[in-house]
Amino acid sequence: MHFTDAVRRLGRTRWFARLGRALTGLDRRLQKATSGRWSVLGRSQLPQLILTTTGARSGQPREAVLLYARDGERWLIMGSNWGQAHHPAWSTNLLADPRASVTVSGRTTTVVAHLTLDDERTRLLPALLAVWPGYEEYAARSGRDLRVFTLTPA
Repeated sequence: MHFTDAVRRLGRTRWFARLGRALTGLDRRLQKATSGRWSVLGRSQLPQLILTTTGARSGQPREAVLLYARDGERWLIMGSNWGQAHHPAWSTNLLADPRASVTVSGRTTTVVAHLTLDDERTRLLPALLAVWPGYEEYAARSGRDLRVFTLTPA
């Protein structure tokens, strides 16, 4: 079994989600310092980006390391928040101000976010589940619809 496959399998568990939440700050700093080449799990094998939003209340830049899928030139991200009952802050920030930036492999791109709904969300969901199958368990645990955003280069 490949390491990435094992991580995807473990990602469905509650204890892994708790560990992931606890290591988020360290992972963000490590990814930023290595231009996304390394994460707390080692050399990154999963597609990850650093999303920089503007805080809805603070107006300050806020960063989040997220898994992503692609849809043509767009990045797809999901607001799973590790299966918690509330939406992640970064998704609330995007609803307040859809202008953001994405850093992938050290390259930063300005983007505009769009919350997907209904048919579009249904069409894009399989691409995200292929990257991280645990999203299904997170949705069930959270009791909410997980927000799916497209990020289009500005």
